Amino acid sequence: MGAVKTKRMPRAVREQQMLDAAVQIFGQRGYMAASMDEIAELAGVSKPLVYLYLNSKEDLFTACIRREAKALVEAVRAGVRPDLPADRQLWEGLGAFFAHTARNPDAWSVLHLQARTHGEPFASEVAAMREEIVAFVTQLILAAAREAHRDPDLPEREVAGLAEALVGAAESLAAWANATPGVTARQAAATMMNFAWAGLGDLMAGRPWSPPEERAGTQAEEQAGTQVG
Repeated sequence: MGAVKTKRMPRAVREQQMLDAAVQIFGQRGYMAASMDEIAELAGVSKPLVYLYLNSKEDLFTACIRREAKALVEAVRAGVRPDLPADRQLWEGLGAFFAHTARNPDAWSVLHLQARTHGEPFASEVAAMREEIVAFVTQLILAAAREAHRDPDLPEREVAGLAEALVGAAESLAAWANATPGVTARQAAATMMNFAWAGLGDLMAGRPWSPPEERAGTQAEEQAGTQVG
C-alpha cells in the first residue's frame, strides 16, 4: 500500500513533504544531531527515497535553506506597499518579517542558527538571503530620505550601514521573540519600529546625532598620564 501511494504522489509534492520534515528536524535538533532516519520517518517515506530525491544530508540541508530563505524574502517584499508613507512601509515590512518568523520558528532556527554555525556552503546561502533583505531595506531608507528632503544628502554608504544595523537587530529580536512566551509578532515589530524610527525619523528630518568633539590635547594628556604612571 505504502509503495503504491509513493508512486502515485507527484515527485514535487513528495519532495516538499521531505523538506517540511527536514526543516522541522533540523530546526529542533540541529544539523549535526538530525538523522536521515528521523527525517524519512516524519516524511512518511523510506530513507533510500530521501537519498534518491536529495542525494545527501548536506544537499538536503542546502535545499531547506534555499527554500526557507526564498519564502522569507518573498514574505517581506509582499508585505510592503510602495504607495504608503516611508514609516508605514518600514512598519509593514517589519510586521511581515516578524509574522513569518513567528509562524515558522523551525525555519528561522535553520536560517538564523543552524546554517550560520556549520560553515560553507551553508553560511553563504544565508548570506545571500541577508544581502537581498539588506538591499531592500536600504532602498526603503533611501526612499524615506527622498520623501523628507527631496534631494537628500544622506550618503548611500551611511544608509547601507543603517540597513545592516536594522536587519541585524531584527534578526536578534526575532530569535528572542520566538524563545519568549507571550511575545507576539506585532509586539516584536512595534519594539523594532520604536527602536529604529526614533532615530531614523530625526535623521530624515535633518536632525542627526553627532558624536561630541574631542577636547584638544586629550590624546596627548592620556599618553602623558600613561607615561607618568
